[in-house]
Amino acid sequence: MDKLEGQLLAKVLALEKERVALSHSSHQQRQEVEKELGALQDRIAGLEHGSSAYSPPDAFKISIPIRNNYMYARVRKPLPELYAFTVCMWLRSRSGGTGQGTPFSYSVLGQANEIVLLEAGPDPMELLINDKVAQLPLSLKDNGWHHICIAWTTRDGLWSAYQDGELRGSGENLAAWHPIKPHGILILGQEQDTLGGRFDATQAFVGDIAQFNLWDHALTSAQVLGIANCTGPLLGNVLPWEDKLVEAFGGATKTAFDVCKGRARA
Repeated sequence: MDKLEGQLLAKVLALEKERVALSHSSHQQRQEVEKELGALQDRIAGLEHGSSAYSPPDAFKISIPIRNNYMYARVRKPLPELYAFTVCMWLRSRSGGTGQGTPFSYSVLGQANEIVLLEAGPDPMELLINDKVAQLPLSLKDNGWHHICIAWTTRDGLWSAYQDGELRGSGENLAAWHPIKPHGILILGQEQDTLGGRFDATQAFVGDIAQFNLWDHALTSAQVLGIANCTGPLLGNVLPWEDKLVEAFGGATKTAFDVCKGRARA
């Protein structure tokens, strides 16, 4: 990227000199140089303002070092109405064995618990959809990286929970026939008691989050396994894990990290 930008700048300088030399030439020649110069300057501006801070743009993690009610990340892209979804992420909890808190919450107007993944205190991890609850047989207590995937469909409220590529549990009648409402707020690391706020430190996630992706359908077991063992990476077709879509707040940090290369030595 730096090399390309340098080449473009050199071309701009050359064109600037040509423009000066053409000051007494024909109007058409000057117009052609001006047009090319403007196009190059627009391209340079795009490189400076539109490029990702990370290469590739999904090679980063969000870190929340302490339990509090002010550190979090927000996903900037709104969700559409959903009749099914799969959400997958890499998580490393630093809670010290107590409740793992809230890796993510999705709130809409009139319903703070539209979708929530939460482990409070000694209780099992839970998936909430429209305030309905299913207990998930998942565990993050060893302070290591784990790949988590949860699939749900409004038809009969069917759900499946995967950890490290393996199906750990499934069930039905979880918010059956309820469509996920659109245009809400998706927060990483905190549970929302109102739309976009009123966080509770006792329900906060402490640790690292990477590769949070969301699809509008249930992934197959083979697709989940491929993501978990890093042989078949997939970006969410509704929400992909991209630098430009995730903003950290309150002291949460966003740093370069390739989970498939880094988790073994992290």
